[in-house]
Amino acid sequence: MLTSRALLPVVLLFGLSLSCFEVCAGDDATSRLERSEQRPRAREIGIVIGILPPGPLNAITDVAGVRVGHQTIIEGEAIRTGVTAIIPHPGNVFQEKVPAAIVVGNGFGKLVGSTQVEELGMLETPVILTNTLSTFMAADALVAYTLDLEGNENVGSVNPVVAETNDGHLNDIRAQRVCRADVLAAIAAAMGGPVAEGSVGAGTGTRCLGWKGGIGTASRRLPAAHGGFTLGVLTQTNFGGILTVNGAPVGKELGRYYLQDAAGERDTEKGSCILVVATDAPLDARQLKRLAKRALLGLAAVGSPMTHGSGDYVIAFSTAEMVRVPHHPSEGTPTQTLLRDEALSPLFQATREAAEEAILNSLLKATTITGFRGRQCEAIPVDRLIEICRRYGIISR
Repeated sequence: MLTSRALLPVVLLFGLSLSCFEVCAGDDATSRLERSEQRPRAREIGIVIGILPPGPLNAITDVAGVRVGHQTIIEGEAIRTGVTAIIPHPGNVFQEKVPAAIVVGNGFGKLVGSTQVEELGMLETPVILTNTLSTFMAADALVAYTLDLEGNENVGSVNPVVAETNDGHLNDIRAQRVCRADVLAAIAAAMGGPVAEGSVGAGTGTRCLGWKGGIGTASRRLPAAHGGFTLGVLTQTNFGGILTVNGAPVGKELGRYYLQDAAGERDTEKGSCILVVATDAPLDARQLKRLAKRALLGLAAVGSPMTHGSGDYVIAFSTAEMVRVPHHPSEGTPTQTLLRDEALSPLFQATREAAEEAILNSLLKATTITGFRGRQCEAIPVDRLIEICRRYGIISR
């Protein structure tokens, strides 16, 4: 795995704990992580979204080469935030750029690097997720990381891609606690395998659909007859609406939903959602934009109306080696082998399903958090959720 010299002091500072994504906490974090491990994912309680099978881990890391790392920051009574890094492949992403696209559902947010991705259709850095006011610090850190990678000694321009949601209800966002070392630690912690979900990384202080939100992930694998490709989604959830699970009006049944009364606090919920979509199918930027639009169907399926104050973005990329773009191409007229447009529809289905399930996993795995000014955001009650889903025929066991 290619590493940066810039990471060395961070690794020395945090030591081996980097590999387990939680470096900041002590007893509270330990108990919170234990509670998260005890909470189920959607499929573990019988909620099955769609018809396509998941990959072995049901995570974005089922797409070969994709790695995810978290830096969770819990300090005192007011800091509840963090950073999540998604790395497309194990090599130097700047030197081996991947086709990418960004789709805006509702643009009340900040997504650094979006215009260059839109113009050139390529991603040349990892994707970083954090809180709103730390977006720019994270971009600066991502530039420093990229410049310091071996092989990038003569690089003079970098397009960092950083997205955010506003965790200011539970986190003292004005403190701007996230620093360069936190971003580098999240990158250093990135690995394949199972992905920590819930109140971790960039999801530490987020809320979703009336309950504690966070990081969630899911994947789908196409049948061999449709190419056998894998597609994964990772989401940072921080939005309002009316929670719907496979069509069941769970939010309404639980009594927590958008517009439930004329002057209630639920009506002021704003928030955002970031969806990162990765696939090993050989797609170009145009096709990836088509794919990314389908992730918004998953967002709608769980009950989001994408309100005025919500920043809802999808970042999609392909990891297929045959479509990567070298920084110094060896030929002036390169050729690519792409999936035919007629073959995209199964991937559209996979995207919609994985996006919906990733959002539900972010809710189910999240733990109750008390933070800034004593505010508390409760984890969704799993027993009540199961009871409602059984009543509506969503699960039978």
